[in-house]
Amino acid sequence: MANGDAGLATCGCQTRRHFVRHALTCGALMAAGLAAPRIARAQSTLTPDAALAQMMAGNGRFVAKTLTSFDDDLTMLKANTAEKQEPFAAVLSCADSRVPVELVFDQTIGHLFVARVAGNVASTEMIASLEFGAAVLGTKVIMVMGHAGCGAVKAAIAGKPVPGQISALYLPLRPGVDEAGPDLEATIRANAKFQAKMLSEASPVLADLIAQKQLRIVAAYYELSTGAVTVL
Repeated sequence: MANGDAGLATCGCQTRRHFVRHALTCGALMAAGLAAPRIARAQSTLTPDAALAQMMAGNGRFVAKTLTSFDDDLTMLKANTAEKQEPFAAVLSCADSRVPVELVFDQTIGHLFVARVAGNVASTEMIASLEFGAAVLGTKVIMVMGHAGCGAVKAAIAGKPVPGQISALYLPLRPGVDEAGPDLEATIRANAKFQAKMLSEASPVLADLIAQKQLRIVAAYYELSTGAVTVL
């Protein structure tokens, strides 16, 4: 990484800490404002374990090519359910176009709260989004899902100069690279685990829900060739 990039990364880290504190404060205020009975803190009746089981059952249907969500989508659209959302799970996924999250878990409109960014990194914005999903919308499980052949992880391992702001991804991917590089697939798995751990430890909002057994955070790996998701 060039010296300028390193300096920017350091500055970004400081900015990130400031933004997280700001986001948590704003989030608390927002949650207080949304605490009316019509928007409950936890709308799903599923337990965290049951929510994860429902996701994995959907992935089983995806692998077996027996999807059921398409009919559900049409029914929901006809019912005009645009007024609210009640997702039971959230997924922090890579932005890769080969990873269609709702299809992978055979889930219909409104069931999954999906945050996507290259390398499935827990950036400030991703943390804030997932906090909203858990604390306000009531998601019961957050899955950080890496995938086979991730280009962002591959670029972070190589560490070569890149145009624009692409190198900003290198810093949050570094722990996985340090642990398992240069093995690409091992690094992808290590990165998913690290990002999941960061979510559970860096966010007081999510940590509190975990302590109350209202939320579970897991890491997972998506195999492009088979469509199967493995919880790590």
